Amino acid sequence: MRLKKYRAWETGWIYVKILLAYILAKLFYRNDHDTILLIGGNLGEKYEDNAAVFHEYAVNNFSDQMDIYWMYDPRFDYIKKHQIPKAVPLGSFQNYLLFFRASYTVHGHSIIYDLAPYIDKFISLNKKTVMLHISHGIECFKKILIQKEDVPLLERCNYFNCASEYEYSIKRYEWGIPDDKLVVTGMARFDRLLPDHPPTEIKRLLLMFTWREWLFDLTEEEFLRSTYFQSTAKLLKSDRLQRIVQEQELEVRVILHPFMKRYEKHFRKNGMISGKISFFSFDEILIMQELQDADMLITDYSSICWDFIYMNKPIIFYTFDQEEFLANRGSYLNLDTDLFGYKARNQDEALDYLDTLIREKRFENPFFNKATEYIDFFDQRNCERLANALFGENIVWKQMNHQKESEHENHFPLVSAEAVQYNCNKQK
Repeated sequence: MRLKKYRAWETGWIYVKILLAYILAKLFYRNDHDTILLIGGNLGEKYEDNAAVFHEYAVNNFSDQMDIYWMYDPRFDYIKKHQIPKAVPLGSFQNYLLFFRASYTVHGHSIIYDLAPYIDKFISLNKKTVMLHISHGIECFKKILIQKEDVPLLERCNYFNCASEYEYSIKRYEWGIPDDKLVVTGMARFDRLLPDHPPTEIKRLLLMFTWREWLFDLTEEEFLRSTYFQSTAKLLKSDRLQRIVQEQELEVRVILHPFMKRYEKHFRKNGMISGKISFFSFDEILIMQELQDADMLITDYSSICWDFIYMNKPIIFYTFDQEEFLANRGSYLNLDTDLFGYKARNQDEALDYLDTLIREKRFENPFFNKATEYIDFFDQRNCERLANALFGENIVWKQMNHQKESEHENHFPLVSAEAVQYNCNKQK
């Protein structure tokens, strides 16, 4: 299952560029002393998530020590908007030449989507680059989906970061990744969020469901009959939700997972969007901004929920297709006992929770004491740990000394894990 496909002639031309780039790198850059870092994420379509946060951190701290490049899909226009330096189009000759010259690479979803298209067939040609897979979310909800093209890429990666010892145990014993490839560093994007920072009111609700790979090959008629679409549509069109929205002056922002983009048109019609209920494509918003602005979340099994428990914001898990989800994908969590939010199996339960939370002013997440079971770090130094794991002590040493000197200027206060554990114990 390739998420992006090329026509036959495009694929052939890509193969030619890859081989030419490899030959050129071997002939002219054999004794290359440049330190090059390539970073890519979100399939090159957005400057968001852990890969983008780490890229910004690297640019701010290591630009004088290495050349740092961002890989992007040229069909998406966000480079100028974010003023991203040294941005390189995916699939270009420069992309492949840099890939074979790189000292380090960091990718979020997959090497072939974030760093170098179709490189899976040639990955053995790159033996020098230190490669790190930076998770786009904590890997607990969905069991790993390994495709044929993923196998050589996973084997080639030098490091996989983990948000916690809990996630480490999944990647070590469920994925079978060797211990020396796993580094517990925390999630980079948490550096931009305030831990234990519940809202003072509930006025903005974010609704975001994850993707379902078994829906990809359905016809439009089949998709419209699916539990996924029907459950989402009925919730958004329900008279009761409309009444809650009006009475509580609530703003509902609906965001579809980017992998479900092909179905967006069905969510934009059929009476689902009206008044205070707005639908946004993933490329129309900045997800990090949405996380900070939202007061609570309704989701199914999206990894975005980790950001909300980290911030101590309420979560409603709307598990409308739990049996189907577990049968098709599976979960490392027990969806009946391990959730860190209110569990709603149907529409009525979801709306009961929503109505009660707002009326009774329950602004904190009562399951916040579970946060430390899944997240090890609350100090907003996740990027620093990631850099230390990837680059080694010689490069990071300068940056760490600089951070100690400028720590008092940090926009976000540093919060220790011990302090958060104390807060959790108080709520027990």
